[in-house]
Amino acid sequence: MLFDDRTFYTRTTGKPVLIILHQERSSPGRVGHLLLEKGLSLDIRRPVLGDPLPATLEEHAGAVVFGGPMSANDNEAFIRREIDWLSVPLTENKPFLGICLGAQMLVRHLGGAVGPHHEGMTEIGWYPLEATEKGRALMEWPSMVYQFHREGFDLPAGAELLASGSTYPNQAFRYGENAWGIQFHGELTRVMMHRWVVHGAHRFELPGAQVGRAHLDGRMDHDAPLRDWMDRFLSHIFQRRGETKAA
Repeated sequence: MLFDDRTFYTRTTGKPVLIILHQERSSPGRVGHLLLEKGLSLDIRRPVLGDPLPATLEEHAGAVVFGGPMSANDNEAFIRREIDWLSVPLTENKPFLGICLGAQMLVRHLGGAVGPHHEGMTEIGWYPLEATEKGRALMEWPSMVYQFHREGFDLPAGAELLASGSTYPNQAFRYGENAWGIQFHGELTRVMMHRWVVHGAHRFELPGAQVGRAHLDGRMDHDAPLRDWMDRFLSHIFQRRGETKAA
C-alpha cells in the first residue's frame, strides 16, 4: 500500500494510532504498513501544516511522532506545541513512540537536553547498536540500524536506557510504562531510503557520515533484521495490552 494525502487509513473499526509527520510529503512508511497489518488504523496529522493535535487520546490507540529535518531546539511554534502536547500521552498513559526527532521532543518535554555531538560527529548511514541488559530483557535487538541525524539527546531523569551506540550513546529508552524513544530509523522503505539518499546527499561530507552507496549496500545486509525488530517492537508497544488491540 502506498500512502497518499488522505488523513485516515483503516482496515478495522478500532481506534486509530495518531501519526504525527513533519513535512508535506513525509510518510509513516514501514511503521504505517506494519500497524495496518496488525489491524490498527492510522490518523495522520501534520502540525507543521496547521493540523490540530487532539486534546485527549481517548479516541486513539496511541501515538507515533516521526522525524524531520528540523531540531527539537527550534523556536518554531509547531515544535513548541508538539513538545508541550506530549503531556497528553504521558498523563493518559497511552502508548507513545518517538522516532529520531520524535524521541528528541520527548526528551525535551521530560527536561533533558538535545544537541550536537561534542566533536561534531554525525550518524548518517548504518551503525552498530548494542542493547543494554534492560533492552535484552524485552526482546532481541538488531546489531545494525539506520541513522540520519546530527543531534543526540541526554537520557531524561527516570528513563531506562534500552540500547546504545559508540558515537551517540543514547539510542533507545523507555519512560514510565508506555513512552518509548528511538534515535534510529526503522520506518524506511526501499523507496524512502532512495529518496533520502538523493535529497540528503549534501550531508554525506559531514564528519562520521557514510556515502550514499553505503546506505543502499547496507540495506541489503541489515534491513531484514531491522524490519523484524520494528515489527516486534510495535507489537510490544501497541498490542501487549487488551485495550490497544484492534476490535
